[in-house]
Amino acid sequence: MKKYDYEKIKTKLSKHIKESRLRHTIGVQYTAASLAMRYADESNADELLEQAMIAGLLHDNAKCLSESELLEKSVKHGIEVTESERNNPFLLHGKLGAYYAVHRYGVEDEAVLGAITWHTTGHPDMTLLEKIVFVADYIEPGRTKQPNLNAVRKLAFEDIDKCVYVISDDTLNYLTGEKSCIDEMTVKTRDYYKGLL
Repeated sequence: MKKYDYEKIKTKLSKHIKESRLRHTIGVQYTAASLAMRYADESNADELLEQAMIAGLLHDNAKCLSESELLEKSVKHGIEVTESERNNPFLLHGKLGAYYAVHRYGVEDEAVLGAITWHTTGHPDMTLLEKIVFVADYIEPGRTKQPNLNAVRKLAFEDIDKCVYVISDDTLNYLTGEKSCIDEMTVKTRDYYKGLL
């Protein structure tokens, strides 16, 4: 199991993202660690904790790029771009962030890269680590605007699958109200976890 030098990574990360985004990522890092401690079993506790910490810290490492830069750099690096992502390039920050996690920060763990890739939309049948980072991004202590936040935070530590459903459903309801473009993967995520309940 690889151990990461978090201070060195934070220093490097701070050159690529704003201070407010760095505070958020540190919040996600420690929230993901808390969720990992809650849901790990004896056989994978140390590894899951390490994976949650690094995925949480790096999940938004490409977030401060403009939409045109996200699209341009994704195409340049051979990252598959869906029609929804082409119309809403901000959705690419997870995929591009996974690419940078490898090439800037030396992350080779496919589980960590998956958690970074899917932290915004989720996907059906996520791994435990992917669910942890997806949920941590939504509930970290710096968040204040999400609906029913206190209830969602409590639920996160009681039933992570139900929490993924509630978050994806709340996200879709918010996007519908804002008349924003809805990514089909978020719908698939919501529907999959609704079916589990």
